[in-house]
Amino acid sequence: MQRILVMGSSGAGKSTFARKLAAITGIPAISLDAMYWKPGWMPSEDTEFDARVTDAANTPRWIIDGNYLSHAGSLRRDLADTVIWFDLPRRTCMIGVMIRIMTSYGRVRPEMAPKCPERLDAEFLHYVWTFRRKQRPRLADFLEALRFDQTLTRFMRRSDADRYLHDLSASGSLH
Repeated sequence: MQRILVMGSSGAGKSTFARKLAAITGIPAISLDAMYWKPGWMPSEDTEFDARVTDAANTPRWIIDGNYLSHAGSLRRDLADTVIWFDLPRRTCMIGVMIRIMTSYGRVRPEMAPKCPERLDAEFLHYVWTFRRKQRPRLADFLEALRFDQTLTRFMRRSDADRYLHDLSASGSLH
């Protein structure tokens, strides 16, 4: 494992997983959210964001946390040797987001851009609520294009991710 995509719904635990995986493997973690958002929750211009994502994807080792399929998504998929898919139920993701809001409200999380404090955002909650219906099919189609030499690991429960990290840490080797 040298280039790892961590994908799935917001609130699934992708960022926490990516940070823990980076700590175990020594591979740098890259948050697409931190690359996309500018201070004050201002979005990046598409061309600027695409260029940053492309530059990051062309480095030799990474754990990229986030979806953003229309921004160098094919390049990231093609370069990845491993894809971790958090395919968790809506309920789990909504609870994850609500807990995150309650525990981090007003503070900037480690995987976010500077001056983007956690907030209650109805549009974002709607995105998470509708992810399985609207975004999951696009993500599943995206993952269908993986090659035979790429590894796809799908977590359907957070405990699957915890077990994966535990086993990886205990083995002392990269699968």
